[in-house]
Amino acid sequence: MLKKHYRFAVGLAMIVPLGAMAYCLAILLRFDGQLDAAYPLLMASTLGGVLAVKTLIICLARLHQEYTRYVSFRDMLVLTRTATLCTIGIVLVDAMLLTSVTIPRSVVLLDWGVTLALLAAARTMPRLLRDHLQGFISAHTGTRVIIIGANDAGEALLHSIRKQSDVLCYKPIGFVDDRHEVRGRRIAGVPVLGNYADLAELASRHSVKEVLLTAGSLPGKKIRELTEQAQQHGFRLKILPSYEQLLQEQVAIQPRQVAIADLLQRPAVALDTQKITQWIGGHTVFVTGSAGSIGSEICRQVLKLSPKKLVVIDRSETGQFFLERELQRLTTDTDIAVELADLNDLNRLDAVFSLHQPHIVFHAAAYKHVPLMEAHVGEAVKNIVLATQNVVDLAEEHGVEGLVMISTDKAVNPTSVMGSCKRLAEQYVQAKAKTSSCRLVTVRFGNVLDSAGSVVPIFREQIARGGPVTVTHPEMIRYFMLIPEAAQLVVQAGAMGRGGEIFVLDMGEPVRIIDLARDMIRLSGLRVGDDIEIEVTGLRPGEKMYEELYSDMEAHRPTSHKKIMVAASKPRHLLSVINEIAGLRVLADGPNEQVRAALDEIIPVQKTASRLPNSTRAAA
Repeated sequence: MLKKHYRFAVGLAMIVPLGAMAYCLAILLRFDGQLDAAYPLLMASTLGGVLAVKTLIICLARLHQEYTRYVSFRDMLVLTRTATLCTIGIVLVDAMLLTSVTIPRSVVLLDWGVTLALLAAARTMPRLLRDHLQGFISAHTGTRVIIIGANDAGEALLHSIRKQSDVLCYKPIGFVDDRHEVRGRRIAGVPVLGNYADLAELASRHSVKEVLLTAGSLPGKKIRELTEQAQQHGFRLKILPSYEQLLQEQVAIQPRQVAIADLLQRPAVALDTQKITQWIGGHTVFVTGSAGSIGSEICRQVLKLSPKKLVVIDRSETGQFFLERELQRLTTDTDIAVELADLNDLNRLDAVFSLHQPHIVFHAAAYKHVPLMEAHVGEAVKNIVLATQNVVDLAEEHGVEGLVMISTDKAVNPTSVMGSCKRLAEQYVQAKAKTSSCRLVTVRFGNVLDSAGSVVPIFREQIARGGPVTVTHPEMIRYFMLIPEAAQLVVQAGAMGRGGEIFVLDMGEPVRIIDLARDMIRLSGLRVGDDIEIEVTGLRPGEKMYEELYSDMEAHRPTSHKKIMVAASKPRHLLSVINEIAGLRVLADGPNEQVRAALDEIIPVQKTASRLPNSTRAAA
């Protein structure tokens, strides 16, 4: 308490004298320093009232508590408001209390200006001196760097470098930006040197060792181009976290190497948040397969939209345990119900629907590992086809408003059991949608970066072990998207679907898996061939060389969202699909080859692609 009072007294002792000085200077300026005997009397009789007003206003504005280290434009507005209130207070005191003398109005106006100038000087001089000293030190020490982007993000990065010169030992040489209107200009004294194409030449000319970029300020394709420039010309490209990432505790404060997510070959998809909020807000939402990578991310995205209740369904006890702990930390407003259930246990699933009466269902539960499903065909049929039929039928029976099934590009011209099962599940949802009161839609997308069991964590583990990194074929190509992006697409599609659509994300250009492996090795600070070998192992059973997003029988149709298309095709007859699934249900626990033969009669398995499909040939 004594320390608090001490700081209060010291703060006032530093600021209040400035008020007295301003008033005296205003009188001197008004009369050009030529004062007769009357003016000392005026000053003596009014100074006490003026100081009382200024002290009161300064205390109310808490100027004595402001920290000069972080002075900003907002502080200048506060000072202007404080000086103005002081002037108003002086006029009122002069008119109502100081009846024996009158303060000239010109003195009052001059006092306003001088008070503002002195307070501003007192607030800004400590920071100006400190910043000048730090700038002088950093101008002669530190790693020479160029900042990408002469914009708000670039200016914030420059400010952070200067402010934390003891931690971020960098010497900013200049900015690069592709906008012509900023060329040749300066930001806080640092010039805009050129555009992105000039980066290699500028780095060489100015002996730049590192190039810095704020995360999220450029699309992944541009980052890949800059990364390739860096590799070819001997400088490093580093990503510094944005303030949004820091607030969400997504990254460490120190600079990091380019992450694999930065190399996504297209801008991230933006959502129609108003539409999806209206759809989900205040309703009960089911998510099946909630313990998986996509299911759990759908849960996180749904929670941001303020549902009344979120019901998460999975048969993984451990996965559900940790998911519940995480979701409870993310919200206090939404009721979260965790249910352990097998989607092929129809009685248990019906009880869950009856208990919670959902408005919306996101069906993410499925097996996904292609080679494993080749060895367990009956389990693939049960967990993909039969589980989907159970969820869809119960959703219709219990009056669910909308259901979104998650599918995969492997369902297009399938070469595997997993792909065939997903295609049959798509057909059932599409056929059922023609007569169902529930809006049934499907979302189809490619590979998800860094999902459990996907290629990225496998490559990461192989690199950590010292290699080799295994690739099944040097020409294998895949489409990629981010986990949050996949979940957001699912939610967006559910909001915009009318029933029966198969939505497909515009995923940009496909990526060669061997190029992805090389990028991950380089971004780990290692060299391909010297430090880590890449080994080609050959295609696995059921694996495709080239993934496709549309079949030859599907038309590409745009939607209201420019990054989401519809794979339009004629739905099959519902009774035909029901009969086919009923036959598989009888055989599902039988011999592997018997189930495979029955599935192949319904959805013929294609031979592994030997040529690049039309949809990807140009891109590759």
